[in-house]
Amino acid sequence: MRFERWLLCVATALSFPLSALAAGTLDKIKASRTISLGYREASIPFSYTGDDNQPWGYSVDLCTRVAAAIVKQLGLEELQLQWVPVTPETRVAKLKSGAIDLECGSTTSSLARMQEVDFSLLTFVDGGSYLTRKASGIKRLDDLAGKRIAVAAGTTSERTIAEALTQHQVGAQLVKVSDHQQGLAAMVQGKVDAYASDRSLLIGLALDSGNQSDWVLGPETFSYEPYALMMRRNDADFRLAVNRELARLSRSREIYTIYDRWFGYLAKPGVKLESVYFLNGLPE
Repeated sequence: MRFERWLLCVATALSFPLSALAAGTLDKIKASRTISLGYREASIPFSYTGDDNQPWGYSVDLCTRVAAAIVKQLGLEELQLQWVPVTPETRVAKLKSGAIDLECGSTTSSLARMQEVDFSLLTFVDGGSYLTRKASGIKRLDDLAGKRIAVAAGTTSERTIAEALTQHQVGAQLVKVSDHQQGLAAMVQGKVDAYASDRSLLIGLALDSGNQSDWVLGPETFSYEPYALMMRRNDADFRLAVNRELARLSRSREIYTIYDRWFGYLAKPGVKLESVYFLNGLPE
């Protein structure tokens, strides 16, 4: 009798995680006919709010393609895209809580983050640097000694700029801000002397400022930032659906059309990004 009760308890305990896994993101999307996509409001040109108050950007385009592929996979007649704004500090929490199903921003895929969330195939490769006003006279990292540097809280840049300053023995004060626009505004207002982030994001901020000639991008690249779409952990079916579309975009070379739309005015993909696109082209 005691043995039978133990078997029943084990079976009951095992049923909970199995049922939870069965009700994955694809099941949630199919039942609700909705996919919730997280986006950044000021991560130009990856993910930002446009003049029409709608999400735009390279990562937004990728997520839109993924959503269209999921529609076909699930045999849905329509799928509502629910766009949810996130910040560096809220993106992981909103993903884990179910407020969003997929984050379409400029998030670095890191081992530390993989303890909490999962990532798609890589979507972009970038590196950390800093932006300053031309009038400041700052031309290299050493010139930041004694200066105030803004950095968005909750980003990998918060760690990598601190490590770069320590490595080069540059004494500077880091000032945490909530997002990229706040960092740029702090420079315009003279509250800080530089803003640290990923190079492509800094270029996007400068181009969007309307006064591109006022800014200088630091020559150093002090980190490796591999971007990917972020999703909940332990959902292999949903991850496969996302990766299947990203792989198709690489195989068909449609990814280059998306790249040119957002970065063609800067340059063609570099060697590292070309390698990412090639390696992403997994066969079916």
